[in-house]
Amino acid sequence: MRYFIVDDDRASRLMLTNIIHGAALGTVIGEAINGEEAIPQILMTQPDFVLIDLLMPKLDGIATIQKLRESRFEGSFIMLSQVVNKDLVAEAYSQGVDFFIHKPINRIEVETILTKTAEQHRLKASMQIIRQSLTGFDEAPLTAKKTVRDHVQSILNDMGIVGEVGSEDISKIIEQLISEKHHLAPLPPLKELYENLAMITKETPDDILKESKAIEQRIRRTILAAMINLANLGIVDYTNSEFEYYAPRYFDLTDIRTLMNQIEMDGDKKAKVNIKKFIQVLYSDILNRIS
Repeated sequence: MRYFIVDDDRASRLMLTNIIHGAALGTVIGEAINGEEAIPQILMTQPDFVLIDLLMPKLDGIATIQKLRESRFEGSFIMLSQVVNKDLVAEAYSQGVDFFIHKPINRIEVETILTKTAEQHRLKASMQIIRQSLTGFDEAPLTAKKTVRDHVQSILNDMGIVGEVGSEDISKIIEQLISEKHHLAPLPPLKELYENLAMITKETPDDILKESKAIEQRIRRTILAAMINLANLGIVDYTNSEFEYYAPRYFDLTDIRTLMNQIEMDGDKKAKVNIKKFIQVLYSDILNRIS
């Protein structure tokens, strides 16, 4: 990924550059101390992502984004902010900001967010290539009814986990449930779901058991990643639409609030992961979408 950093604080620019290069997340192709200086450089270099400070002299982050959008810049924006103001946050999201990174800058938070946004960027790029490859063919495939996997991937993308390895396991479980026409409740035991999925690629009982446990761990880590992403959203903007819908529906809000406190205190990000509830709610949402 190609990054451009706009921040009037030299230490922040240096820290972000070191994190990006040190974690092999991509390349920083340019820097600027304010929006006025950044705009011509960004339009010339066309980075994939612009990491931009909210509050800067001459031209603040939101105004800079507006001008870049007016100039038809199509890259993505990640806002840097020490101020948590709901009106400013809402305006930033309305201008197309994909995510917020809190100041003072935390290496783990930066790596996590940039990894997720990079995965989403690659997914969008892949979809664009597919659309271009279909140019000249009948348009029906592009307007066809969405598949179960499409709906699942859309929800997982909203939670920022479509790039997690466990997202594939989750998608396959929902596809199996839909194909077998299970009633909404009760769903089969999780152990049965894992084993059914494991039997697709494994044959012996020992291998199936081992793969079942691996599937459970992958799904657990993926759901925890979703909880952390939503907690980050809640810290920045408690009224964010994704946070308001997914946090109380798919998870226990007490667990999400605990994660929010841990993130704000820069502590270990640990929480109880309720896989059964997550699968149940996701299955219910998919049934509603395809019915």
